[in-house]
Amino acid sequence: MAGAERGTSVPTAIAVTSADLVLPPTDHHTPGAVVFPEPAAQPLAAALAETQTLVEQYGHVVALYPASTPADHVRRLHTVRALLESDRIALLPLDLPPLGVAVLARQLRQLSACDFGPGVLATAARLLAHYVHAGAVLNSVARLDRVPVTLKAHAKSWVPGSQFAVLANPEPRLLRLGSQGGDPFPGPDFATRMAVARGQLATDWVTGTLAPAWRVQGVDEVPRPAASTAWWGTAKLVEFAAYLPDLSVLHQLVSSVRRETCAWCGIELLGDRCGFCAAPLAPPPGSEPPAALPPGTPMRHAS
Repeated sequence: MAGAERGTSVPTAIAVTSADLVLPPTDHHTPGAVVFPEPAAQPLAAALAETQTLVEQYGHVVALYPASTPADHVRRLHTVRALLESDRIALLPLDLPPLGVAVLARQLRQLSACDFGPGVLATAARLLAHYVHAGAVLNSVARLDRVPVTLKAHAKSWVPGSQFAVLANPEPRLLRLGSQGGDPFPGPDFATRMAVARGQLATDWVTGTLAPAWRVQGVDEVPRPAASTAWWGTAKLVEFAAYLPDLSVLHQLVSSVRRETCAWCGIELLGDRCGFCAAPLAPPPGSEPPAALPPGTPMRHAS
């Protein structure tokens, strides 16, 4: 593939926190993903053994999960990393809705088969998140707390038959859909494909109005992630995510960002914070690396 050479070594493992965040591969080159189950589904000893095997087999593991993931599940991820004393496991919370996380995870799976190192892949997640247009159509915004909602919209959400189109990323927007279906949001200014996951809501607004207005290259119906109900505050929804589908474009985008070297662990990265040890690019002398990786840190592009 032009501009996106396939790696010859074992690709970095990409992990997620549930099987429904693993979308079908785009081609036979796209690797699968590892699933880190919730604590109730796997004893700690088994989680430790499997993760150790993953690190030994793949070298590095990049784990993505929605920021809405239950606290006990997040604690399990950090406990496994701490007990293994491994600096080769990156834990990356994302503010994207669950379907957006699934789309981003597949993009990293695509890129993991190319010529990028694990540090670049981990920090590319923040870059690529800016290019995912993720949202949903909801029957109510009364319990939506992850996207700004006006009091007026809250009041209208109690009207029977109301539907709202909500864009969570890259810029929050909210529309109340009227009898004519409503005007769509301003869309991405680049070619995209759209994933659509249907919940318990009867509406064709996403496929009949939004997708044509955004001129997407195609629409793929996928299963709704289980975490979507909690993220959006209702099971009556249709979730969507428009994304860059072309591997050569993804490769060029990631390649355009200047690479740095982490002062703590020595791994190559994009931007100004390491995805594995979470240290800033130039930490003050004698300081300790921070415990978490803040999302949305701007990237510095090469000139």
